Amino acid sequence: MSQTKELTHEDVRRMVASYMNDEHVALVEKAYRFAAVCHHDQRRKSGEPYIIHPIQVAGILADLQMDPETVCAGYLHDIAEDTGATFDDIRELFGPTIAMIVDGDTKLGKIHYKSNREQMAATHRKLLLAMSKDIRVMIVKLADRLHNMRTLQHLRPDKQRRISNETLEIYAPIADRLGISTIKWELEDLSLRYLNPQQYYRIVHLMNSRRDQRVDYINSAIELIKNALGDLKLGPNVEIYGRPKHIYSIYRKMVTQHKQFSQIYDLLAIRVVVDTIKDCYAVLGAIHTNWKPMPGRFKDYIAMPKTNGYQSLHTTVIGPEGRPLEVQIRTHKMHEVAEYGVAAHWAYKEGKTNGVQQTRDSQKLNVVKEILELRQDSNGTDEFMQGVQSDIFTDKVYAFTPKGDVIEMPKGSGPLDMAYQIHTEVGNHTTGAKVNGRIVPLDYEIKNGEIVDILTSPSSAGPSRDWLDLVKTRRARNKIRQFFRAHYREQNIEQGKQMVETELREAGYDPFALLTDKKAADVAQALHYSTADDMYAAIGFGDLAPVGVRNRFTADIRQKEENDRQEAAQRALLEEHKTLEKPDERAKQKQAKASSEGVVVEGVDNLLVRLSHCCDPVPGDEIIGYITKGRGVSVHRKDCPNIKAAEKSGQRIVSVYWADPRGDKTNYDADIEVQGYNRNGMLNDVLRSINNSTRFLNSVNGKVDHNKMVTISLTIGVRNLQQLQLIMNALKNIRDVYVVKRVIR
Repeated sequence: MSQTKELTHEDVRRMVASYMNDEHVALVEKAYRFAAVCHHDQRRKSGEPYIIHPIQVAGILADLQMDPETVCAGYLHDIAEDTGATFDDIRELFGPTIAMIVDGDTKLGKIHYKSNREQMAATHRKLLLAMSKDIRVMIVKLADRLHNMRTLQHLRPDKQRRISNETLEIYAPIADRLGISTIKWELEDLSLRYLNPQQYYRIVHLMNSRRDQRVDYINSAIELIKNALGDLKLGPNVEIYGRPKHIYSIYRKMVTQHKQFSQIYDLLAIRVVVDTIKDCYAVLGAIHTNWKPMPGRFKDYIAMPKTNGYQSLHTTVIGPEGRPLEVQIRTHKMHEVAEYGVAAHWAYKEGKTNGVQQTRDSQKLNVVKEILELRQDSNGTDEFMQGVQSDIFTDKVYAFTPKGDVIEMPKGSGPLDMAYQIHTEVGNHTTGAKVNGRIVPLDYEIKNGEIVDILTSPSSAGPSRDWLDLVKTRRARNKIRQFFRAHYREQNIEQGKQMVETELREAGYDPFALLTDKKAADVAQALHYSTADDMYAAIGFGDLAPVGVRNRFTADIRQKEENDRQEAAQRALLEEHKTLEKPDERAKQKQAKASSEGVVVEGVDNLLVRLSHCCDPVPGDEIIGYITKGRGVSVHRKDCPNIKAAEKSGQRIVSVYWADPRGDKTNYDADIEVQGYNRNGMLNDVLRSINNSTRFLNSVNGKVDHNKMVTISLTIGVRNLQQLQLIMNALKNIRDVYVVKRVIR
């Protein structure tokens, strides 16, 4: 799949003309001309004309021999996002199918998200759901991502790593699940090049260093295999050739199996491609007759295909010179599916697109069904994407039911995961499990090829909450949570109400005055619940933090209290200002010299003064001085607990006041603490609010508890108490922030 040279449109035109009729070639030509006009004044980061990118994407799709609609979408995929053209223009010129594919590949760029991660998750969700309607959406996206990875050197290193990581986590697994190995391997190799360049180039160097020796060995092995197959009369279409291992697969083997490069013997494998399935098994028999197979290294993917449609026989034998030799055996049709996967089903055939067959083939893909189920079971974009990564794009294990049905699950799954994979009711009524005829615990990890018998009982009470810690898949976890929501709804509603009442009472509010039906309905609507009972049930179940609901109920009261405090603070500052303007006070200030911290010690001059770091007073705070031994006067806020004991005895206490309560320097440290619900973007919102009010953010630290409540500790620089109050008020207005307070160390 990797291109050694950059394609021109004429190259792409020749490629499509080799398998399309004239009408469809003209459609592709029309798409190119439209894209060239729309992108005519645009350039890529490399400085080259932007139209080069759509040409390469269309070329990758033409190399897969995709249908005209898909190749046209390759030319048009960036138009609606990056030019003045609209989806309506594309729909009018090229029809609804091409417009739908382009729409599915377009990022959600016009919607504002609170973080790049949130926008990326929403874009991936849109792409995956569009793919579940038409696989061609994802095939175009994979071609787009492949060319972007080929030209990634023109971006900043941080963007190279971010895009490579996204490619390795999302797009390479998608290509694998769709069976498009030609794209999958190149995406993985290119990602490794930017994520771990040292290992990438080391493996490249080691592979090149003894390449001639390995090639000679494979060539001699191929000759021996040809001689062994001579009596089988397989026909003229037999292909036998060496296949080099991809760089990323070698890297993965070195990491997961803790091997050095010199310990990996299957850097080259041999592939035998024949006409029929019968010939495949005949070749396998001949190879095993001539060389001893290695135990545990034979896999029959013909009898038990992978979920992406891959079929082949894999065996490793002790080959010439006593070295392990891997051999893959498949038919020509299997080879086409192995290389191009679902793209082979959608490929242009017989001068027309085979839409009915394509739809039928795409619906057979388990990945489509899994994506649709996850969409239904997930609460929000993040949970959906986490489910996709944990359940769909991970390594798989295959187990058998006692009836011989094959169940595919993510690696690490246990009996409960398999039970819910079979059916929700099977999972809910599970009482135990047998593996290969013996009883196993529910936390047992299922291995490839095991026969798993799920034991059920109609009188079972249902899932236990402990099961949530035993299951691996998000599908099983969602089903268990759905059971508890449905079967314990009334109990959860009552418990949720009690939790909110307790929170209100502990905060000093009257719960009976606040928990009215109308108020509860308003709060539920603000939190995106249909009814108040739904909200209370979510609290009782643990999906919603009661402290957040409490703050929703008390928002009006707290806002009024805050307004009153601000008015009182402003009046106090005004009175203080008037006092400072009195002649006798001005005279007093002339007599007493302010310290470098802006604090005056009453009746004393030339005394070392420092602001205490335990409470960090700022101009406008009520302060008091404490005479230390050898370090002058330590200035504390009057509410500082560290000064209370000394204040009661009256020993070493001295009166101090601010020379200017409005502040005479620009940076006094203040420690504040923000508490709230740990949603996506919370930290970004807090930091953005701080940066809008002060240039001095001296430190920030955060921690999250098991209830998803976050505590963010900050040290900021302010001029005076008034500015600090304004900053804290702004923080309190951030969504899902419940408490903002000054802290004492």
